[in-house]
Amino acid sequence: MPSQMNEAALESHIENAFLADGYEAGNPANFDSHFALDTEVFWRFMETTQPKELDKLSSQHNWQRMVLERLDRKIKSDGILSVLKKGLSIDNAHLTLLYRTPYNRLNPDVIKLFNSNIFTITRQVHYSVSEPLKSVDMVLSINGLPIATFELKNPWTGQNVNHAKKQYCNDRDPKETLFQFRRCLVHFAVDPDLVFMTTKVDGAKTFFLPFNKGDKFGKGNPPNMLGHKTAYLWEEVLTRSSLTNIIEHFSKVVVEKDPKTKKKTCKLFFPRYHQLDVVRKILAHVKEKGVGNSYLIQHSAGSGKTNSITWLAYQLVELYDQNGMNSIFDSVIVVTDRNVLDKQLRDNIKQFAEVKNIVAPAHNSRELKENLEQGKKLIITTVQKFPFIVEGIEDLSDKNFAVVIDEAHSSQSGRSADLMNTSLGERDEQEEVDWQDKILAAIKGRRMNTNASYFAFTATPKPATLEKFGTQDKDGKFVPFHLYSMRQAIEEGFILDVLANYTTYKSYYKIHKSIKDNPVFDNSKAQRKLKAFVESNPKTIEAKAKVMVDHFVSSVWQKKKLKGKAKAMVVTQSIKSAIRYFFAIRKELKEQNMPFGALVAFSGDKTIDGVKHTESSLNGFPGGEIAEKFKLDDYKILIVANKFQTGFDEPLLHSMYVDKRLQGVTAVQTLSRLNRCNDKMGKKDTFILDFYNTVDEIKKAFDPFYTATSLSEPTDINVLHDIKEQLDSTGVYEWDEVEEFNKLFFEEADADRLSPILDTVVERFEKDLDDDEKIDFKIKAKQFVKIYSQVASIIPFENVDWEMLHWFLKFLIPKLKVKNTEDDKIDELLNSIDLSTYGLQRSKLSVKIELNSEESELLPQNPTPRGLHDGGEQDPLDEIIKIFNEHNFDGWNATPEEQKIKIINIAKHVVDNPKYAEQIANNPDRQNSNIALRKLIKLAVNSERKRELDLYKNYANDKDFEQTINSMIAGILAHFSVNEIHELAVNR
Repeated sequence: MPSQMNEAALESHIENAFLADGYEAGNPANFDSHFALDTEVFWRFMETTQPKELDKLSSQHNWQRMVLERLDRKIKSDGILSVLKKGLSIDNAHLTLLYRTPYNRLNPDVIKLFNSNIFTITRQVHYSVSEPLKSVDMVLSINGLPIATFELKNPWTGQNVNHAKKQYCNDRDPKETLFQFRRCLVHFAVDPDLVFMTTKVDGAKTFFLPFNKGDKFGKGNPPNMLGHKTAYLWEEVLTRSSLTNIIEHFSKVVVEKDPKTKKKTCKLFFPRYHQLDVVRKILAHVKEKGVGNSYLIQHSAGSGKTNSITWLAYQLVELYDQNGMNSIFDSVIVVTDRNVLDKQLRDNIKQFAEVKNIVAPAHNSRELKENLEQGKKLIITTVQKFPFIVEGIEDLSDKNFAVVIDEAHSSQSGRSADLMNTSLGERDEQEEVDWQDKILAAIKGRRMNTNASYFAFTATPKPATLEKFGTQDKDGKFVPFHLYSMRQAIEEGFILDVLANYTTYKSYYKIHKSIKDNPVFDNSKAQRKLKAFVESNPKTIEAKAKVMVDHFVSSVWQKKKLKGKAKAMVVTQSIKSAIRYFFAIRKELKEQNMPFGALVAFSGDKTIDGVKHTESSLNGFPGGEIAEKFKLDDYKILIVANKFQTGFDEPLLHSMYVDKRLQGVTAVQTLSRLNRCNDKMGKKDTFILDFYNTVDEIKKAFDPFYTATSLSEPTDINVLHDIKEQLDSTGVYEWDEVEEFNKLFFEEADADRLSPILDTVVERFEKDLDDDEKIDFKIKAKQFVKIYSQVASIIPFENVDWEMLHWFLKFLIPKLKVKNTEDDKIDELLNSIDLSTYGLQRSKLSVKIELNSEESELLPQNPTPRGLHDGGEQDPLDEIIKIFNEHNFDGWNATPEEQKIKIINIAKHVVDNPKYAEQIANNPDRQNSNIALRKLIKLAVNSERKRELDLYKNYANDKDFEQTINSMIAGILAHFSVNEIHELAVNR
């Protein structure tokens, strides 16, 4: 007999799996559609487990009907979850509706009660009072009360999970008792490959979430050699013990209040698969291995991280050892870096946690210390207090702690003055310090305490974070404990792909020397300085600001993106640039009579052209109000300098204009400000216009974090030996001075006892070293302190000499005065040149940046010792300017607009050639097609010889120029049809 491949066969298969777990097969004839209840199972459970309570009611007339009506009212008002947990009080009786899972195997009575629950799986349940023939494929119930419904589809019969979703949307009336909100915990649309779920059947507005494991770092499910891909749903998630655990510890009705309208809405949470998986795997590992381990959870934006942290935090509070006798942790500390998220987490945990008054906020170090000492069960604090947490854990060595670290960033601070930043050294306004750096700095020089476990959540782990919190596998690599990738979040629709619509602009400029002399400079430093000078020039900013405003007005605002509410962010390289952009954009908006304005965000104040500016003076209101003001229709463009680039969640953000170098984690975090979905406003895409970075550079930044991120090997710490030897050999300090300084420092001696030691060393530094040697010493000293600060928190070594030298140099460095003649010379460079030509040209049409779909491996930050003369080659100013102009103007004596006209004209000649269609457009042989194209381009250039003599000469004599032109023509032919090229040529 052939295999059965229809839906009935899938139903039978799933039913058999449930029966094997201890479920009963329900009888659909016993389902009361009015009360949405299996009455036979319900009364059998009550009579078997609670006869005494029923006796209190049975003397009343029609008492069973009274119980069912009371139960129906309570479920309608409070929801099934509340009734299952609290039971049903009626008159002088109290009916338990679910016996919970036992914490351990020590109490046979508790185990017996749990086993008395009756779990049923019922097929083809007729749920409708008005249309009795309508049925749902399967209903899963506990003690007669429906918990989940299923609509099953089988692709072999021509239908799939999408048909099941449509069935819920179109054919399942939410007014029917079974499908009323909170009557069931969840409704599943299922086929052999995919599962989707919803907690609210709401007609056409029904919103489904994927409930899939993920496959190859993306959506879907991996192959299952033992059955259907979706077998985990019935074999793992909905087993009797697992489902009861979800009811007790995961599912929750949460009331949310709109801060503006004060309107309250009710949400029913059922965990997504990866949320359930990460919490359970962590709890199981802790239960087996005990305290003292670290866990890195790499979960993308869109993963529902706040709920994952909430579920983990309050379950860690209730986690018992394997004997089930003792709590594993005395306190659980949740660390975040934003006060708003601090409150959000606190409120969330309060709503989710069953035990009241377990959450204690720590707004300052005193509160934190008191909460730790008093053994408060769950403490929520900010990353600024983290040093006190580390110290408190050390002091309270007789207690065990769980520290859950959230990746929220100090996006709206711009500058921090907390204790952590002091150990990170000086930084300028262009550098950001995110939570990973802060946490690692706070535990610098300390081993992970055996009385604490750390759980770090991040979407973008740095090498040091992987090494500190990651899990080392058998190959020596450091990997996350759990992964929900950016790729999966994008493919499942929880975040938008910000790289799907990426456009780059290239700046073209020429500079000329304004002095007669020809001084020598470090070439690489000079090139960077020149680029920064040109890009921040007021003229260039005005040119770029016009492009930004023109694009936003024509392509975003006039096209009513996000129903006309779309916002844009301009990311600048410095406060000075941000202020100049603010004035230029405001001017452009005014000239175009736009009904909205721009805002600027930066920290502190900045004096430009003799005028001191602050956020408040420019925007007209305090800086703390920027985030809220930006939501108003009055403002649509936000210009930022290191504020709002990380951790700023504004679903109305649609476009971003980038004029700043973005690398690594910073690039991902900055561009990801756009990725928040906004279904309510119809947000389907994003747009990025980048004036600074290339497509390849952005791809390089995103690739490591698109799928799984690992660290190839541990950090090589031997560079510290090399730097120490080089510093020791200078004779600037004696080792007994280093030891004496540390002895006094850790004995908390007064500063006046430390200063003489440092002053003696400074005097020797001033007297014995020449200017270059002083610079070299200070560079190496800074490098030693920086590297040691990084590796001390991640490498399990004990090197007392390194620790002592670190503290000694940390206080010595600020006292060392050097004349950095090289940097002074580079600064003088800007007084030696003028900007003569500037233009902009879009490098290419908007592209989708394709990322690496395989696992990405980071290399450890193994540095090499640096010194004074480790820079680039030294070149005279003439040569530096020549190289700069060649690089930035491609050696072609034509403006960007002139270039466009010439290139399009060449392309028209190519497509007009009779051989184009045969040899190129319709040629499947790519190699021969490319050869033929080069020949046609050469003919086209020759045909323009008289009109474009410069172009012809450059093409004929410069191979690089020839290759550039060929690439540009090939790009045009790839993106435009013959008719479009003709149209472009006519318009030019």
